[in-house]
Amino acid sequence: MEKSRPIKRILKGTPVLEGAGVHLRRVFGNSELPLFDPFLMFDDFRSDSPEKYVKGFPWHPHRGIETITYILKGDVEHGDSMGNKGIISAGDVQWMTAGSGIVHQEMPKGDAAGAMHGFQLWANLPAGQKMMAPRYNDITAESIPEVALADGVRIKVIAGTVGKTQGPMKDIVIDPEFMDCTVSDGVTYVHRTEPDYTAFIYVTGGTGRVNGTHVDNGTLVLFDSGPSFSVTAAGGPVRFLILTGKPLGEPIAWRGPIVMNTQAELDAAFAEYRDGTFIKHP
Repeated sequence: MEKSRPIKRILKGTPVLEGAGVHLRRVFGNSELPLFDPFLMFDDFRSDSPEKYVKGFPWHPHRGIETITYILKGDVEHGDSMGNKGIISAGDVQWMTAGSGIVHQEMPKGDAAGAMHGFQLWANLPAGQKMMAPRYNDITAESIPEVALADGVRIKVIAGTVGKTQGPMKDIVIDPEFMDCTVSDGVTYVHRTEPDYTAFIYVTGGTGRVNGTHVDNGTLVLFDSGPSFSVTAAGGPVRFLILTGKPLGEPIAWRGPIVMNTQAELDAAFAEYRDGTFIKHP
């Protein structure tokens, strides 16, 4: 039997205020670099109180990264400097490649009961693609395939492949997997990975065990290298996100919403934002 990936780090996140006053839990961010390369940040913004999220994230710039937003409950209105606008709703994913630069806003609205549940992940772009043209991939819930495995495992495949089922997100630089997995009580799910890719899970409901360690809602488990990892549901079903990606191994210069490779590039980006030359691909 092949050896499972050992646990490298377990995180529970820290409450923070972002945007115009949005309460969220930052599970990892700047202080955890380069543990999560190519991923930069992961936020859990699940809330049932509108006053904790309605002020949203007014107009702000991004360059050099991709932002991935996954909604479980509620709606998020968005708009940007290229004239795009729309609503991300329950079950939807928005995969935004900021590339050379985009200015946008994201305004959470919640659902009829006031619930706004979702997650946002930032992924780095390599030096050669940091100044690529911005692009959006808006993925509706209906377009995300769900695989039901015979042993009591259901997986929504956003990026990556389970068996012969491939997720709608393809041709991404960091070759990511992004999956939403539910495992029935008492069942163990084994997920095979590229041995040297960064891999972590984030538990979004229920309880389980990873390498004998108890995990529950809001627990992130970062794995060391290896060919696979396993999660066992215990005390009911467990639901978790699976994220893997190819590390870039490049220097990072990061301030606020912009991530470049050098301080000079970072300074130039903010200077361009101030003087109105930030947008390269209108």
